[in-house]
Formats: sequence, structure tokens, C-alpha cells
Amino acid sequence: MRRVPVYYYSSVSNLTRRFAVGLATHDGRPVRDLADAAVRASEVDGPWVLLTPSYKAGNAEEVTLPAAVRRFLRSATNRRHMVGVIGSGNRNFGVYYQAAARELAQISGRPVLFEFELSGTPEDVVECARVLADVDGLLTAPGG
Repeated sequence: MRRVPVYYYSSVSNLTRRFAVGLATHDGRPVRDLADAAVRASEVDGPWVLLTPSYKAGNAEEVTLPAAVRRFLRSATNRRHMVGVIGSGNRNFGVYYQAAARELAQISGRPVLFEFELSGTPEDVVECARVLADVDGLLTAPGG
């Protein structure tokens, strides 16, 4: 069964990267780092999931979606093949917790598949891997 790759962006804090690496380690899920210019410039060849942090911390005018993610999503092919969003956030952001994932899901019509705080817990990785396995199964089922 094809495992849907996760494309992620992580700032210098590496919180999101730790979660992505946890997914890859847990079940061999392919993960791609959008901090890499070659990955950012690529176009996907099938379904994929975005893992993005939110950076809005109280200023309604702040952009919530990292620039690297916005650049990757400029491709109509990449936008069309995105099947869901995973969000990383910080509860200290209050009402802006998970703002990027939730706003992108609303704009794209794709679901938020999973949310976690900071780098997540080992239990978060296991639960997110289960959700992604369900997505894999739905996409490989007849008519999926």
C-alpha cells in the first residue's frame, strides 16, 4: 500500500521536524522537508499531506502560514493533490492556536487531519500515524 507522503516545514526550533521524523521512524512514512529549496520547487505526483506550524501570536495582521509552505502551494498541481493538513501550534497563541492549519483547510476545502502542540508527544505520533494509515487505506481502496 502506498503511504501518502507528508511535506512539512520546520523553523530553526525543529519542533515540527521532530514530529515528522517521528512519523517516518514509526511506520516508514515518507516525509519531505519544505526548507529544502529542491523540495519546495518540486511538484507532487499524487496525494500528499501538509504538516505546518502556525506562527501567529496575537497580531491579527501577522501571516500564519510559513513562506516556504506558501511557495510550495503556488503550484496548482501541489494544491490539487493535497488531501489534508496536520497542524503544529503553541497553546500560548490563544485563539491563534493552529491558525495556519485551520485557515488553509478552510480555504482549500481539505480537512485538518490532526493537531498537536509544539513537537507533540510519542502518543501524538502514534495517533497521527493511525490517522494517516486510514488515509492511505481510503486512497488505495477501489474508487478512492
